[in-house]
Amino acid sequence: MISVKHLSKIYSTDIVETRALVDVSFEIKKGEFVAIMGPSGSGKSTLMHILGALDQATSGEYLLDGKNVSTLNDDQLAEIRNQKIGFIFQAYNLLPRTSALKNVMLPMSYAGVPLEERRRRAEKYLQLVELGDRMFHTSNQLSGGQQQRVAIARALSMNPAILLADEPTGNIASHQAEEIMRIFQKLHREGHTIIMITHEPDIAAYAQRVITIKDGKLVNDKHGSHRTN
Repeated sequence: MISVKHLSKIYSTDIVETRALVDVSFEIKKGEFVAIMGPSGSGKSTLMHILGALDQATSGEYLLDGKNVSTLNDDQLAEIRNQKIGFIFQAYNLLPRTSALKNVMLPMSYAGVPLEERRRRAEKYLQLVELGDRMFHTSNQLSGGQQQRVAIARALSMNPAILLADEPTGNIASHQAEEIMRIFQKLHREGHTIIMITHEPDIAAYAQRVITIKDGKLVNDKHGSHRTN
């Protein structure tokens, strides 16, 4: 599904050149649950922005479902983001005085999905993340963990090829983090492809595979038995 070949990213100013990624290569198959891990400043966020079609590499190749994302223009990148990738952010990015149901329906309304189908999908995915009894609560009436589950349901609503989660447990308590990771593992068992950015080894341990980035370089790519609750 994803093929990254010799990817490099250089940020240049008049004074200094910063190599954020250096010759990174890997593949991710459909249905994998992969954590990309590294300390602050390691290059993992830069890699996430490239995988999410939010930025482009300086050199190298990024193929998504056989399409070379590295060569696309801004409109084509926007289409990839809208159709192929479900984003889950650390800060949730929900409308605070809007119900969980309407928050999940929102991206579908922008995409022109008919109202009945929007509601059907929103209810389905809120049930999937175990918020069926909270769908009419506004997001500011929900805990951090519940808000992140709404964000997961919203990301699923457009049936994306990939779920891309950026530090999804960064703003929530440890017991809520375990609930979120349980949801991700459930989605993985159902066949979803998940890429999660994290700096926390105990969170990365929930994934099926851990790619470690340090100083812009891929230093480890480890498959293993993943942690369960």
